Amino acid sequence: MAVPVAQAAAPTLDISVTGMTCASCAGRVERALRRVPGVTEATVNLATERARITGTPDPRAVTDAVEKAGFGVGRSVTDLAITGMTCASCVARVERALSRVPGVLSAEVNLATERARVVAVQGTADVATLGAAVRKTGFGAQPLAEAAPAAQQDRAARERLHLLIAATLSAPLLLGMGGHLFGLPWMLPGWLQFALATPVQFWLGARFYVAGWKAARAGAGNMDLLVALGTSAAWALSTFEWLAAPAGHHAPALYFESSAVLITFILLGKWLEARAKGQTAAAIRALAGLRPDTARLRRGGTEQVIPIAQVVVDDVVVVRPGERIPVDGRLIEGGGSVDESMLTGESLPVEKAPGDAVTGGSIARDGVLVVRTTAVGGETVLARIVRLVEGAQASKAPIQRLVDRVSAVFVPVVLAIAALTFAGWWIATGAAVPAILNAVAVLVIACPCALGLATPTAIMAGTGVAARHGILIKDAEALERAHAVTVVAFDKTGTLTEGRPEVTDLRAADGVTEADLLRLAAALQAGSEHPLAEAVRRRAGADIPRAEGFRALAGRGVAGGVEGRDLLLGSRRLIAEAGIDAAALAGAATALEGQGRTVSFLAETAPSPRLLGLIAFGDTPRPTARQAVATLRAGGIIPVMLTGDSRGAAAAVAASLGIDRVAAEILPDGKAEQVALLRREGAVVAMVGDGINDAPALAAADVGIAMGTGTDVAMHTAGITLMRGDPTLVPQALDISRRTYRKIRQGLFWAFAYNVVGIPLAAAGLLNPVIAGAAMAASSVSVVTNALLLRRWHP
Repeated sequence: MAVPVAQAAAPTLDISVTGMTCASCAGRVERALRRVPGVTEATVNLATERARITGTPDPRAVTDAVEKAGFGVGRSVTDLAITGMTCASCVARVERALSRVPGVLSAEVNLATERARVVAVQGTADVATLGAAVRKTGFGAQPLAEAAPAAQQDRAARERLHLLIAATLSAPLLLGMGGHLFGLPWMLPGWLQFALATPVQFWLGARFYVAGWKAARAGAGNMDLLVALGTSAAWALSTFEWLAAPAGHHAPALYFESSAVLITFILLGKWLEARAKGQTAAAIRALAGLRPDTARLRRGGTEQVIPIAQVVVDDVVVVRPGERIPVDGRLIEGGGSVDESMLTGESLPVEKAPGDAVTGGSIARDGVLVVRTTAVGGETVLARIVRLVEGAQASKAPIQRLVDRVSAVFVPVVLAIAALTFAGWWIATGAAVPAILNAVAVLVIACPCALGLATPTAIMAGTGVAARHGILIKDAEALERAHAVTVVAFDKTGTLTEGRPEVTDLRAADGVTEADLLRLAAALQAGSEHPLAEAVRRRAGADIPRAEGFRALAGRGVAGGVEGRDLLLGSRRLIAEAGIDAAALAGAATALEGQGRTVSFLAETAPSPRLLGLIAFGDTPRPTARQAVATLRAGGIIPVMLTGDSRGAAAAVAASLGIDRVAAEILPDGKAEQVALLRREGAVVAMVGDGINDAPALAAADVGIAMGTGTDVAMHTAGITLMRGDPTLVPQALDISRRTYRKIRQGLFWAFAYNVVGIPLAAAGLLNPVIAGAAMAASSVSVVTNALLLRRWHP
């Protein structure tokens, strides 16, 4: 009788799909998914907006297929704290393990912060699954929120204690070796050397055996494996020589100090490295520490102090002089100066009056502030800044990917060189001792730690110091690209100018009064948030009629009906497109534009098409705009202005600031086209803007830089955000990028130099294992310390 064989269920992948509106959308997604390699079946449920995929496809291919079909795939981001990593090859092992989890789109692991950031298809890779994948490789993993600072402090205390014990046990061995070099009989008896070296080797050095075994079992190699092999060889050789020596004969040459002192040097290097890495994270700790733990609430006419977690939106918070503002809000009573330097980098206090916005984390310098809460917790500006800086420090720069590829083959190559060194010396001398010692020196000098630390420590230090001065860098890729910028394209209004224009001139056509011109224009602008609209409303006052059918015409103006008349308000191009003759006021418009004014025409299209008049606006250039342009020029960077304003007004502002190349009267898409044109000309372009209409150009540039005084859309699109409306932050952002990239290159140079110089010296027998251990420890410490010099940067 045949026994049926149970078949394993085919693997499935459930994903969320966004943007579907009908059955045909679901059909398009199904067809796209079925064409993905590895997919055997795909079904899409329109009601739940989910797709079930049978097979073993690459999640990235699944995501690409859905997005190419015109829909979106939900993504989740998980941050994990990783323990047990010691070098770049450890990073590569953790990344490979996480990337193999079904549903994972990308995994980036940072050796300096000991964190992993995993992007996965929503609902596919939970924390438990990711943690289990990491633990299988021999490392620890837990959600970042559960990583207790106290545990890190305990680990640091344990590291310090182990270092002190190792140094105490190794010092007599090192003293004996020093005496031997000078011909002094300070060498300890063999049994005492064995007694001192063995605890260092197998107790304090146990970590290297555990981590090295886990790496070997996973089919990989790391620094711990090299150290375990090298020190074990030195200890075993010494033990054999001591035990095999005939009784009563002269004591043989022993090398216990090589293993014990070497481990001590490595522990010292790890301790110094951990201290230095802790300093690179100082910016995050400083930002996170800005938020007070409590808030003084006004409820029912009384004030009470409560934990900050209990504050909700619309609560009224009272802040006394000298206290930190605990929430984001709007001032409803009181006033005074507020120190926002830790958030914006602006050293001078900012005066606040009722109606002004205040930001949590800033300090009330004088006067009592009564604030109505508008954002709490993770929605505050401070929380978003911390997330942005953490994201930048967790991300991986493109240059690091090259380092990762080198690290993947580094340990196997070193092991091969050590084996060749041993064989070569044995054949050449016929003696095992020099062969083993020189192979040990090769294993120990070759440390991939410095390779793994060079990039992330520089990025942590660079993004941290930039944040302290009001420059927020979204990711390491933006930081790396910014160093090569050759052209900076500026939007005009709100970027190079104050963004608060005023009505300067009114020119009414025949039969129209200036009062009617202003009143009708203000009615059309009642529904617009554009700075020019606000200027018209301020000038017109409160007597504004109601507009109907308001329409915003992107990059050209607005249209609508007022008092039974169809009106247009906007650029000369808009009036021309409507077929209305503007010749009567063309001369006046040209003259005003020549003075740097922005001109808008008001016209009637029904019942009878005619020109009603024009309104001129003046917008003052920011006080530091000319200085910013001059600084860019001095650095060999070409400034360019892109604006939807008229050619005359744009040319006047550009001339006053020292900008030669101007593209005016362009629509939002035209700005993106101008950026693309500059890139085709071979330029590396940074686009600086502040408005929704700048978002396409910010996305099209090599580096998008948003003014923090602008819209959230612009800041979301840009790779760098400037926390205050100061154009001089633009050259400063490029400067910190160049300095950070220089530190990355210096760190990688020294990391490679230690190995390129040290390995041949060790293989040639010119490097004692103890000196090799000290050099290996020094390589990591010097790379991290060099990166820390960025913390001294100041604009």
